[in-house]
Amino acid sequence: MANESEFLLHALLMGIFITFVYDVIRIFRRVIPHNSFFVSLEDLGFWIYCGGSVFLLMYHESNGELRWFAIFGAIVGMLLYKKLFSPPFVKYVSLILSRVLMGLRKMIGWLLRPVKILLKKAGAGIGCISHRIGRRIRKAVKIRLTYFLKMLKIGLKGN
Repeated sequence: MANESEFLLHALLMGIFITFVYDVIRIFRRVIPHNSFFVSLEDLGFWIYCGGSVFLLMYHESNGELRWFAIFGAIVGMLLYKKLFSPPFVKYVSLILSRVLMGLRKMIGWLLRPVKILLKKAGAGIGCISHRIGRRIRKAVKIRLTYFLKMLKIGLKGN
């Protein structure tokens, strides 16, 4: 009996831990939004992890035999965590991480401001140079095309 109550406690803790892991994934999705392909990939990895965890628990605790009270314990652990801890945990941790990331983005933007200014000025200088070169190339092409057009007219009149 003591062995089964210990098994039930492990199943309950596993349910809590699995739900906690999914909450970490939910926080990651809130802080760094991404498309449905990566969401599906995360979910696939999560479910593979959960399946492996349940298998290992059943293998070590009951020699691979499926015990319904263990599944019941895992479900109770999930529901307890989901009702008591999950909403504030996801809300506040994602809020804190979002603010920290926003602060980091602002700090990096501020630190890179001189680089942005230099690149902008360099781009303007390159644009000016390319405009001058482009004007010279256009003028040379126009002169050559005019020459070939005149030669073509001469050649057509001669025949």
